Amino acid sequence: MADADTMKREREAVAAAGRRLAADGLVIGTSGNLSVRTGRRVAVSPTGAVLAELEAADVAVVGLDGIHRAGPWAPTSELALHLEIYARHGSGAVVHTHAPVATALGLVLDELPCVHYEMLGLGGPVRVAAYATFGSSELATAVAEALEDRAAALMANHGAVTHGPDLAAAVRATHLLEWACRLYWRAAAIGTPRVLDPEQLGAVVDTIAARAYGVTRAVDPGEPTAEKGH
Repeated sequence: MADADTMKREREAVAAAGRRLAADGLVIGTSGNLSVRTGRRVAVSPTGAVLAELEAADVAVVGLDGIHRAGPWAPTSELALHLEIYARHGSGAVVHTHAPVATALGLVLDELPCVHYEMLGLGGPVRVAAYATFGSSELATAVAEALEDRAAALMANHGAVTHGPDLAAAVRATHLLEWACRLYWRAAAIGTPRVLDPEQLGAVVDTIAARAYGVTRAVDPGEPTAEKGH
């Protein structure tokens, strides 16, 4: 069981992340929700919350059984979505937004193809979960299935969902997803975007491992910092 101090920290984290997502234009008004799991407790944004104004005291706490444990307000109407993702994937946090470009692509695509190697941070191509009414068990199941081996999914005619081991990772995935969606949208307005094939993506994975790409490290004074041309 999560102790009171831990859940206080998690409620503060949910509120701060909600305000950041609003400031970054990824949620507008009440259109989005997010949560963090600690043990068998989940701190989750409340229903009808304006995320730009969210405070820790507003954040609800529920059990993985969905029973309300703390907070003055009922949890988001998308609680079933969050709980299904936790049950199926063991995630540490879930973020659901109606980010504008991600939502737009979910109106027309069945899958967002891997057009840039940075999308490996989302697990590769992003699936589009079939449409179902918000708050329904059908939607929760469809999205959880679309997230298999992925950090993100689009939702047909609805929005987007990301998850991760912690809230920071889920928020990063939300930003990366919207960036990738914007990239695809702009490229598709010019022509047909090229899609990276499995061999190309495998080479990226190998290079990341060999070069510790994305990890800050000190420079060895005797080490060349770039490959020489031949």
